[in-house]
Amino acid sequence: MTTFVALLRAVNVGGNNKIAMPALRSTFETLGYSDVTTYIQSGNIVFDSELRKSTALVAKIEAAISRDFGLTIDVVIRSARELTTVIESNPYLGRVANPLALHVVFLNQSPDPARINTLDRTRFEPDEFTLGPRELYLHCPEGVGKSKLPSALLTKLAPAPATMRNWNTVNKLADLASR
Repeated sequence: MTTFVALLRAVNVGGNNKIAMPALRSTFETLGYSDVTTYIQSGNIVFDSELRKSTALVAKIEAAISRDFGLTIDVVIRSARELTTVIESNPYLGRVANPLALHVVFLNQSPDPARINTLDRTRFEPDEFTLGPRELYLHCPEGVGKSKLPSALLTKLAPAPATMRNWNTVNKLADLASR
């Protein structure tokens, strides 16, 4: 068995794409996944699967959500090990005092550096970002809600599915996945 974390994009945000977490857990259990746990109401699910490749899981989960809830939701998946690597690789750790200023944008594929690097980084200062293998690390010292950087980055990532989580949520999901 492999432990995975599924990150659903835009679930229960601003009253849109409402999915009750008990119903979502049930959907995952119907797919044959075990030890299904949800974290907060925004589409974070930790589960165990006999499948070992996240790419096989994404299509199954997206189809089940469409079938059970009538919603088209992008799903991004990381194994417990991959999530630990994301945390260990954060380039802002050790130099950023406030973890509330840190976020991670998760993708199912590598971001295109050529597209991302067309952004004029100086337009977003003091906000900054760093590319990872299938992540973007964000440091938004004045708060992500005030920053224009996330939406500019998501435009450059489109049409690739991407979903953002704050640093506390990333760490909590890693804790839950390390059970």
